[in-house]
Amino acid sequence: MRFSPAFLDELRARLPVSEVVGKRVKLRKAGREWKGLSPFNQEKTPSFFVNDQKQAWFDFSSNKNGNIFDFVMQTEGLSFPEAVEKLASIAGVPLPEVSPEAQARERKAQTLYDVMDLAAKFFEATLASGKGANARGYLADRGVKPATQIEFRLGYAPADRYALKEHLGSRGVSVEDMIAAGLLIAGEDIAIPYDRFRDRITIPIHDQRGRVIAFGARALNPDMQPKYLNSPDTSLFQKGTTVFNFHRARQPAHNDGSVVVVEGYMDAISIYQAGLKSVVATMGTAFSEDQIKLLWRLSPEPIVCFDADNAGIAAAYRSVDRILPILKVGHTFRFAFMQGGKDPDELIRQKGLDVFKDVLLGSLPLWDVLWDRETLNQKFDTPDARAKLEHKLYSIIRAIEDKVVNMAYFRTCRIELSEFFWSITRGRRDLSKKSALVERELNIEKEGYKHGLQKILLGMLVHYPEFLDAKGERVSKLQLSEELEEFSKGLYDLLYAHGEVDVELIYSQLGYQYPRYYKVLQDIHGDRTENLQRGHSLFARFPKLAYDPPPQFVEDCIDHFIHDLEIEQMLLDLSRLKSQVIADADFETISNRIGDLVREIHRNIGNYNETGSRLAEDASQIKVAGRVAETPLPHRQLAPISA
Repeated sequence: MRFSPAFLDELRARLPVSEVVGKRVKLRKAGREWKGLSPFNQEKTPSFFVNDQKQAWFDFSSNKNGNIFDFVMQTEGLSFPEAVEKLASIAGVPLPEVSPEAQARERKAQTLYDVMDLAAKFFEATLASGKGANARGYLADRGVKPATQIEFRLGYAPADRYALKEHLGSRGVSVEDMIAAGLLIAGEDIAIPYDRFRDRITIPIHDQRGRVIAFGARALNPDMQPKYLNSPDTSLFQKGTTVFNFHRARQPAHNDGSVVVVEGYMDAISIYQAGLKSVVATMGTAFSEDQIKLLWRLSPEPIVCFDADNAGIAAAYRSVDRILPILKVGHTFRFAFMQGGKDPDELIRQKGLDVFKDVLLGSLPLWDVLWDRETLNQKFDTPDARAKLEHKLYSIIRAIEDKVVNMAYFRTCRIELSEFFWSITRGRRDLSKKSALVERELNIEKEGYKHGLQKILLGMLVHYPEFLDAKGERVSKLQLSEELEEFSKGLYDLLYAHGEVDVELIYSQLGYQYPRYYKVLQDIHGDRTENLQRGHSLFARFPKLAYDPPPQFVEDCIDHFIHDLEIEQMLLDLSRLKSQVIADADFETISNRIGDLVREIHRNIGNYNETGSRLAEDASQIKVAGRVAETPLPHRQLAPISA
């Protein structure tokens, strides 16, 4: 129904904003305005203001504002016509007259509402009678309490072919109206219309106002198909635009800020009975656009619960295609999957509501479900396969009509693809294990991968100071731990100040004069003691050095360890760039930098592994030579070198 501006103005004039808001928010006078706690956020200091002169309200905690219609819509989840009708009722203003044709349709609809209510009462009474004994037993076995049966108006349709038809007929309902309401099965080939629902538990389906518009019916006989039977589409009921239990879940969903969506009526009833009132059912796994928008009226991020079997996963995948085109900023979906073959009803009855809530806490964002759908159990080991995936994902994302959401998904996709393809081409090896072969052959022991490697590197530069000058530029660019960074600067300051260094000079000028440096020297290199010679800490971490390896091997190891730390630093830079990409307006620049950095890391890891393999071979030969000698070779004397 469309309302004229004059009618809406009359409602505004009759209903001060403070009166409408005051029914939900405790207000107190503050000058010319009223103020109170926000109905949209939990707060202790009032940030919600009402101004009757401006006919508006303002909520600074959520950045929401509006008029009396907006307030009712946002706090009660009503559509605009519903909000107008409610406010008109409060104001005592009759709704405007409509055309004769519309009035006729309204009268017809009202007649059918009455017919559906009579049918619901008949089914309720039959459930409570002797004929409903088996149905009551079934509900008891399912754990549906009597109070829940009454609240949901559950009933029983007797097996008699004409039971409902005769009952409604005795109340003056015409066969034509019974057929129009979907209660009878009729057709040209059917001489006498008969009851649609027989020997079934009936579950009334309500519209958003709580009026019965259809029935879902569960067969009691296990051989009867289908197990669940819905009313056909009628002038009152269209399956694709209806959500079961919407009218009960509306207020709890707005209070909780979320809503759970399940497939079956009984699942919804069980969850509701257990205490989670913000639950609805879609009467099938295929979402319609109308149902999606209806769910968003309950919550900006509904959680859809599917079974984790093939059928449930397939249903989730189909839902993604329905949801994506109409995504908008601040409105999306999450997906929870039931494990172990249990549906929500069974899980709650066996393990309780908290276990089901844990399932909801593990729900996945819409993007994750889309990504899994397109990548799980598939091979992308060829450029063609990767190009096909990229093309398909971008094609799917292009269906998103909202430009802001479209761009956000495009950014996410671009980054995910870069990382995914990179992981494939590097053989899916964990970067933290990339030096495993070298570590094994070099017999390196590290306490904490990154920090331990830094200690080995600086310890080698102390033991072989002839390499200090050549490696200085690369070492200066590494991000070392705070104490090692300070020591490294002191070491190079010593080199530049004296022009030549050896181990003795390092210890005398750094270690013995500065206790903080001596502590580091002991940790990374090791001064002499009664039982240990100088360098014992370094040899403990890198035992190969005890066999006096050739200078070229030592230099190659130093370069290799620097390279390792450089790669770790590039990975950190990549992580930082990714954190910027969503917030930074210059997405194209950052995205290109990410792509360049990924390619650089990929190239460096390739070179790193190639060098590592060669060093591992060299290390094995040093190991053999050491075994022949039976004892480590004497340590070489280090002569002073020029800076």
